[in-house]
Amino acid sequence: MGDKPSDAPEHCPGTESENAGKGSACAGCPNQNVCASGAARGPDPSVELVRARMSGVKKKLFVLSGKGGVGKSTFANLLARSLAARSPDKNVALLDIDICGPSQPRMMGALNEQVHQSGSGWCPIYVEENLALMSIGFLLGSPDDAVIWRGPKKNNMIKQFLSEVDWGDSLDYLILDTPPGTSDEHLSATSYLVSRTPGEDDGARAILITTPAEVSIADVRREATFCKRVGLKVVGVVENMASFVCPHCKVTSEIFPRDSGGGEKLSEEMELPFLGSVP
Repeated sequence: MGDKPSDAPEHCPGTESENAGKGSACAGCPNQNVCASGAARGPDPSVELVRARMSGVKKKLFVLSGKGGVGKSTFANLLARSLAARSPDKNVALLDIDICGPSQPRMMGALNEQVHQSGSGWCPIYVEENLALMSIGFLLGSPDDAVIWRGPKKNNMIKQFLSEVDWGDSLDYLILDTPPGTSDEHLSATSYLVSRTPGEDDGARAILITTPAEVSIADVRREATFCKRVGLKVVGVVENMASFVCPHCKVTSEIFPRDSGGGEKLSEEMELPFLGSVP
């Protein structure tokens, strides 16, 4: 195998293997520590494939939140619909990278649609003439199927989404609906879409979603720290579920206590733009 060092033992798993430097065959090998650290691996060939596919995408918007249940998927959905409706001449796509909890097919009313493959790649589902959707939900046998995957399989799925989905020749906005936290999906997507070259504008940005509750605010602080570490620029913070408007009497009530000042205070602390509050 080409990925084995010349002085490797007979049953070397190879430098590209997940067991590199960790398998029983690696014991006593002079390259064990280097292989285990990942330093012996070559550049990921998928990076160039993703770069080629993404070359026609102008803006990539990550919708992020450290907390689940804050309305992140709803916001991503409405943002995609709003951009497509406001500018019919713009092409918009929504990519659902919540691998274990895909919700966009249901929210877009496309639950029973199926993805087809052509010579140019996977064909996304078009919910409007200028609004495309892709999700692992379209690849499951049933909406009730559970996706029980570890990190490497999630990474491969996201890699396929980014390198094999045919969004067309030009895409103005690619909105990525992410799971809560800073897990495998976030690391995979940012590793492919966020440039590490100083001064290069990769078009990737993040919108952070929170509620006024302190438990959500604390998690979004961590999300902002994650963005800073991976070099993902933050457009701003949106405070969701800021209030409840009674459909009968139209009285507005606050659902969550603003113990720490809510999303606006968070924006001031983190020196991020506050984009507004949503009921």
